[in-house]
Amino acid sequence: MADMMWAGRFTKQIDERVNDFNSSIKFDSRMYRSDIEGSIAHATMLGECGIIDKGESEKIVEGLKGILADIESGRLEFDPAAEDIHMFNESELTKRLGATGKRLHTARSRNDQVALDIRLHLRDDVAEIKAMTAELIDTIVKLAEKNTETVMPGYTHMQRAQPITFAHHLLAYAQMLLRDMGRLNDAAERMNVNPLGSCALAGTTYPIDRFRTTELLGFAEPMGNSLDGVSDRDFCIELASAISILMMHLSRFSEEIILWCSWEFKFIELDDAYATGSSIMPQKKNPDVTELIRGKTGRVYGDLNTLLTMMKGIPLAYNKDMQEDKEAIFDAVDTVKLCLRTFIPMLATMKVLPENMRAAAAKGFINATDCADYLVKKGMPFRDAYKATGTLVHICIEKGLTLETLPIEEYKAVCDTFDSDVYDAISLDTCVMQRGSFGGPAPEAVKVQIEGIKEKLNVLR
Repeated sequence: MADMMWAGRFTKQIDERVNDFNSSIKFDSRMYRSDIEGSIAHATMLGECGIIDKGESEKIVEGLKGILADIESGRLEFDPAAEDIHMFNESELTKRLGATGKRLHTARSRNDQVALDIRLHLRDDVAEIKAMTAELIDTIVKLAEKNTETVMPGYTHMQRAQPITFAHHLLAYAQMLLRDMGRLNDAAERMNVNPLGSCALAGTTYPIDRFRTTELLGFAEPMGNSLDGVSDRDFCIELASAISILMMHLSRFSEEIILWCSWEFKFIELDDAYATGSSIMPQKKNPDVTELIRGKTGRVYGDLNTLLTMMKGIPLAYNKDMQEDKEAIFDAVDTVKLCLRTFIPMLATMKVLPENMRAAAAKGFINATDCADYLVKKGMPFRDAYKATGTLVHICIEKGLTLETLPIEEYKAVCDTFDSDVYDAISLDTCVMQRGSFGGPAPEAVKVQIEGIKEKLNVLR
């Protein structure tokens, strides 16, 4: 086994089992591009500041670019015996440039190096997650625009409550996802600070220019405290939290889709490409995508808890515990991308069944509130109107009728304020059309909401 870069202090080779236990190359190799980009910026700064010879700085930069090209072309494979991606890249550079390659690590520690790499890598991941979330919002909006007059029952306690439109229901999720994009933006903003130059924990005696590497790497500013620079993982926790909330929203939406495509609801039908069958029951069409999203949401919550638990008892500055950050945050990132990647086309291709939605809305007395409001508009206190309408619902249940089919004589027997115009007031279309308050389900109100969502989305992208 080759000597480790840090082996000078030791008189023995590290035990192979310890090396395997200690190694992170299996999961941090994905940061190879970020590691090389950070090293290029560091080498450039070292040369510009005269800390190393400018010519050697340029050779290091070219050598790093060559390593990057070879990795991406497949000519260079990661060495599983390497301790981590940082040591792999530096070792490869030294093989190619000899002593010049060894100058790269001047005024730098793996502590600030890994803190830099993970920020750079996650910054790109956040941009990708945001783009996918925006695509999902676009998909929801397009579906909503086709269903502004598709009447369906709204629910509370999973009981039919009041009539709404399918567009109105869908746009509730668009609003949730807009908040998710806001949280992702917030996480990205706080992530976008430069820890490079913090070194091991106490900065360096070399005359480095941290503002130059900040500029080269596109950060907003350098971190203001070197101890914080190497020991902060708030940005991982914050991103995992934002992803967890996003997954919660996907899970809630998935649960509704599971209900809607069941025979008991049959409000929608999933495209065959996004459903599976049964090994024994030939009639089955299972919503496996949505069920998996529900399950994977718990997995992401576990990633968040891993990060919180890992960090809660660690003193300043860097501790090896923090190596566990990457597997957790990378898993959360990969999981949400996978879920979004399958959820978006599933939603875009599903078939809406408006007749079934309307039939469900016609049952369950979901126009009872409108019946009470009818009396209130004629001068009756709401609580009295509420009681009168409740009495009418009880009569309907006993006689197997609905409020629409109950004779006017029955209405008048309960309250003589009722007149034949009550039937117009309690029709489903009237109930929906008159709910035009801002944010409500009336088609015109929904159209206003759609435009508002589009405007917010353009700002958040």
